[in-house]
Amino acid sequence: MTYDALVVGAGQMLFLRPMTGLPVGAVHYTAWYDDMGKILDDGTLFRVGEHEYRLCCQERHLPWLLDSAEGMSVAIADVTDHVAALSLQGPCSFSVLRAAGFGAVETLEPFRAMNIGADGIDILISRTGFTGDLGYELWTAPEHALGLWDLLFSAGAPWGIRPVGSQALDIARIEAGFIVTNFDFIPADQAVREDRARTPHELGLAWMIDWDKGHFNGRRALLAEKNSNSSRWALVGLDIEGNVSAEHSLIYDNRNREVGHITAAAWSPATKRNIAIAHLRRPSDTERPDKLMVEVYVQRELQYVKLMLKATICERPFFSPGRRRATPPDAH
Repeated sequence: MTYDALVVGAGQMLFLRPMTGLPVGAVHYTAWYDDMGKILDDGTLFRVGEHEYRLCCQERHLPWLLDSAEGMSVAIADVTDHVAALSLQGPCSFSVLRAAGFGAVETLEPFRAMNIGADGIDILISRTGFTGDLGYELWTAPEHALGLWDLLFSAGAPWGIRPVGSQALDIARIEAGFIVTNFDFIPADQAVREDRARTPHELGLAWMIDWDKGHFNGRRALLAEKNSNSSRWALVGLDIEGNVSAEHSLIYDNRNREVGHITAAAWSPATKRNIAIAHLRRPSDTERPDKLMVEVYVQRELQYVKLMLKATICERPFFSPGRRRATPPDAH
């Protein structure tokens, strides 16, 4: 979903990261939450003008945004149907853009965006994406999307450009260590059971909280959680032995006590590792981390076999090549 907002002195209370510190032409990753500090969703926030922002996320949040903006000087509109987005990712993405006539993006730094006109078409190009590699996203009006697609595929033919589906994208986002709504966490407003919702502390997003920006949604609850160290869960990256993908598997302490579960997993082609993103009950993430075992069921000759595989907590992202941050990016 995509939302445009015209903001005048408002919006600080809605998101983890302050909006006003974001320069025009910049993008940042952020998240938003309810009054109890439980995460509703995450996404990218673009500052496209002095008082104009664009929020991109997965779930529909217009009613919540409008309710939260009551009494504030802000105008919000759902522009999902008026924006077409194409994601161009991979080590050759800059070369393809340059061949397509968008060489000006050479100076574009990560999490920055610029407007480029081509044949009378307005295109916003941002150095963003849902992979751990070099990549860009191109935003334009829907009626220009097909022509832009054809232009990129014609320019990208020498580099073997190809479309990919959701399964390949899911592997790429796991390698990047990115989380996905309704896969790695349940939005607080959709959770049937109260204990299923998560806080920024429990999803590893507390680094984004600006405690000095004044009042914001859930501040009291989040500060109490921080001061009392009362978080129930920890989101971690796991390196699992073997090559059997462990999605939806349970995690045990020394084979006999359940301490967590895996939300996303894959055999990583880029790192040649068996990786996963998982929720662990605290303090299992710091106590006895060398005893973690993952229970995996795998089919062998038409019969399922239970494997108990050793798991090691590791840093995310699992894959983050230097070209992702290099400016100008290397041409391939």
